[in-house]
Amino acid sequence: MVTWIDALAKTRNRLSGALSRVFQKADEADRTPIEELEESLIASDVSARLANEWMEALDRAYGAMRESRMTTLRRLLIHALGVSPTFHWNHENPPLSILVTGVNGSGKTTTCAKLARRVVGDGGKPLLVAADTFRAAGTDQLSIWAERVGCDIVSGTRGADAASVAYDGLDAAIARKADVVIVDTAGRMHTQQPLMNELAKVGRAMDKRKSGAPEENWIVLDASIGRNAVSQASQFHRIRPLTGAVIAKLDGTAKAGFVFSITQELGIPIRFVGLGEGPDDLVPFDPEAFVSGLLGADTIAKDA
Repeated sequence: MVTWIDALAKTRNRLSGALSRVFQKADEADRTPIEELEESLIASDVSARLANEWMEALDRAYGAMRESRMTTLRRLLIHALGVSPTFHWNHENPPLSILVTGVNGSGKTTTCAKLARRVVGDGGKPLLVAADTFRAAGTDQLSIWAERVGCDIVSGTRGADAASVAYDGLDAAIARKADVVIVDTAGRMHTQQPLMNELAKVGRAMDKRKSGAPEENWIVLDASIGRNAVSQASQFHRIRPLTGAVIAKLDGTAKAGFVFSITQELGIPIRFVGLGEGPDDLVPFDPEAFVSGLLGADTIAKDA
């Protein structure tokens, strides 16, 4: 199983040189290492505003000597990610329904399957809904995963109305006493307004079958595109307010800094993160583990 340290290696390597120069004993008046770290953070797709705020805080900490620069930076980064309590699948009025959205190629369908696997692992009964009626391959892929996971699946024919498929899926979940229903929608670019509007229709259809459904609206974001993922999430958030984000392909990027903008700029909690390609490499988001992976466990240990 891939670890946080493994998954964040590419981003950490981008930061490592600047980090080592900042945290070695240096002349307080020399801001060059601080400026280098700020540039490295921005190159890792941390927003310029956040990077600047953190570096100013490092300067203040160094002058006051109340805590080390590493302790200060680690504290700032964890705080920026917000509180991320463990997500629980149980719902007072089951089934809990999760509408999963995202652009083409983000890893959405695979993520839906891995979420179902986690539900099973946590002792729950999931049901997958293949509401991507544009791609026959998408339905086939989810069907294969459903068999592997050992859960039911509801799908529609190619070209069918996605809202109707979502309605039928939720209806089946209620009838079969599922604990969680996970609805995989068609990948769509955030610039395609008609397709984006379809998401609102899918949500309304689910609400007709069960008031308040879907309780969760999650977006799957491809970590390899960095800050472009923030723009995508922003557009989807406008159409249907998101209650969570799932970060896929974290191990394939040197731009993991964008994750801070998801929580800071959009206020969207990160629910799960894909650390690798394995079926069990989708894990609950852990802010402390994420920051330790960025900074490096060895660096933190030396500072302690």
